[in-house]
Amino acid sequence: MQLLQNKVALITGATRGIGKGIAITFAQHGANIAFTYVSSDEKARALEAELEKLGVKAKGYKSDAGNFKAADDLVTAVVADFGTIDVLVNNAGITRDTLLMRMSEQQWDEVIAANLKSVFNLVKAVQRPMLKAKKGSIINMSSVVGVKGNAGQSNYAASKAGIIGFTKSVALELGSRNIRSNAIAPGFIETEMTGALDEKVIQQWRDSIPLKRGGTPEDVANLTLFLASDMSAYITGQCINVCGGMLT
Repeated sequence: MQLLQNKVALITGATRGIGKGIAITFAQHGANIAFTYVSSDEKARALEAELEKLGVKAKGYKSDAGNFKAADDLVTAVVADFGTIDVLVNNAGITRDTLLMRMSEQQWDEVIAANLKSVFNLVKAVQRPMLKAKKGSIINMSSVVGVKGNAGQSNYAASKAGIIGFTKSVALELGSRNIRSNAIAPGFIETEMTGALDEKVIQQWRDSIPLKRGGTPEDVANLTLFLASDMSAYITGQCINVCGGMLT
């Protein structure tokens, strides 16, 4: 059963990690995929080819989600190429980790722009096709750090907590138009980024989690698929943790 047959999904930051896992899972369920990236044209073309092998239309757009005009132009281009946007997944994000006493204004501003302002930019732009269609699913990637905080990540935690409040507000504003807005808060997900950590550190994380393992991009993608599909038609305004019980 293909849960997203013929739907159009726009996914930001999809050439690696969680974003790539979501793009592949969506394509396996029949969604046509528009995705953004900021650096590697080679990775973008490779992902396009991988998704097209699954029998769907796929196109990458080099775009900075933290730039208001770029985000608006992106949505215009995607609608021109694909006809509409049924699902938006705001996944793009960065970290600039350091203690508050050492954090520069630039490190704060960069994280807020890439992680939080980007969500505002894309949701504001994607309202147009969704309001026209009188339906849509918006899924914003937060983090358990946005729920509980974390030393050395005050900028990241602030951006991810802001996403939760924004998501709930959008759900209240757009619910009457059959547009749903939900957030996902991943915990310790093992990706290329965590692969750079010391194995002992990774194992300590695993041991501290009730399910005794780190999450995979597929674990997050499966929940994203559910929230994108009509199976979650009565779910909006929620933030759901994917953390193996870390916050229990």
